[in-house]
Amino acid sequence: MSIVNALILSRRPATAFVVVGIFWGCFAAYVPVIKAQLGASDAVFGTVLLGSAMGLVSAMWLAPRVDRWLGSRSMQGAIAALALAWLIPAHITHPLIFAMSMALVGLASGLLDVVMNARVSELEARHSRPLMNANHAMFSVAYACAALIVGFTREAGLPPAPVFAGFGLFAICMIPFVRMDVTYVAAEHGYQGRYPLWPILLCGSIVLVAFMSEATVEAWSALHVERTLGGGAAEGALGPAMLGLTMAFGRFAGQAVAEKLREVQVVVWASLLSASGAVLAALAPTPLVAYAGFGILGLGVSVIGPMGLALVGKLVPPHLRTEAISRTAVIGFSGFFLAPTAMGLMSEAFGLRAAFLGVAVLLLTAVPLAVLVSRQRAGQVAVAQS
Repeated sequence: MSIVNALILSRRPATAFVVVGIFWGCFAAYVPVIKAQLGASDAVFGTVLLGSAMGLVSAMWLAPRVDRWLGSRSMQGAIAALALAWLIPAHITHPLIFAMSMALVGLASGLLDVVMNARVSELEARHSRPLMNANHAMFSVAYACAALIVGFTREAGLPPAPVFAGFGLFAICMIPFVRMDVTYVAAEHGYQGRYPLWPILLCGSIVLVAFMSEATVEAWSALHVERTLGGGAAEGALGPAMLGLTMAFGRFAGQAVAEKLREVQVVVWASLLSASGAVLAALAPTPLVAYAGFGILGLGVSVIGPMGLALVGKLVPPHLRTEAISRTAVIGFSGFFLAPTAMGLMSEAFGLRAAFLGVAVLLLTAVPLAVLVSRQRAGQVAVAQS
């Protein structure tokens, strides 16, 4: 199935992925400005981003309930909440208050993340087609475009607040296009299977590795280019933009690969590729070499997260799919907020080069996780055939 057809089938959740992408792309490119605005060290800035993780943990429990309450309007409500939440952090100058405002951002972003991924999984089951990579590619496209736009706004001297407000207005305009009917699947009569805890934990860990690595480049690549390698504001913004562009390409390519290769195989090879990119970025002598490293990392890591989410949708019973996707997504998306904290502490202690080498090690842990998932799936097939 072509990429265009995949996006047509999933155009409503794909729009939600675009909304999430523009905000996080804007934030990533404005990190040096926001960090300076707070007057925070690397360790403090990384720590205050834990506020987002707190909001995301809350989303883990709230998302299924909000989804049942709002039904077809779940993505609409989450987009409105996210657009409003992002208006607050850009105005804050105190680290503690900034952490509280990021908790609201994490909550709204987590709600939308869970719901839109669940909708894609429902569409995959309905049409018997892989759709996850194409939708995550739209996040990457939007992320890269927003980061590039911010490169120009920073060069023009615009502060973060009006730019976030402009992206918020765009997000509000997208609300009419994301209403989507929900498919509720009842458990089969007499179902007595156990709760699929291991598939959720294993697939969630794979997604966590991918998104922690992605979040590291998003939050710290601009600082690495500007501070470690001596680049300017526009050059710094190009770091996260390069990640977004290559991730978009990788995910669109992954949409085609997913129809020909097994997900586990893709995860293993993608982990090795992305780890090599992290090493190159860490050891880069110039911004140009760092861009190449970020690009290679983006190509590899781009498919790991979507593959993990798609795998859990196939490993659990249909009536538990939405709940399992939400649990897996929250485990994975917590990486967007835990990674900057860990990166900040490592950077404070050892420098950004050593911190990016740590990312390479993290990416390699996806290989044994993928092997465990493969065994889990083989066991399920054996039970089904017996």
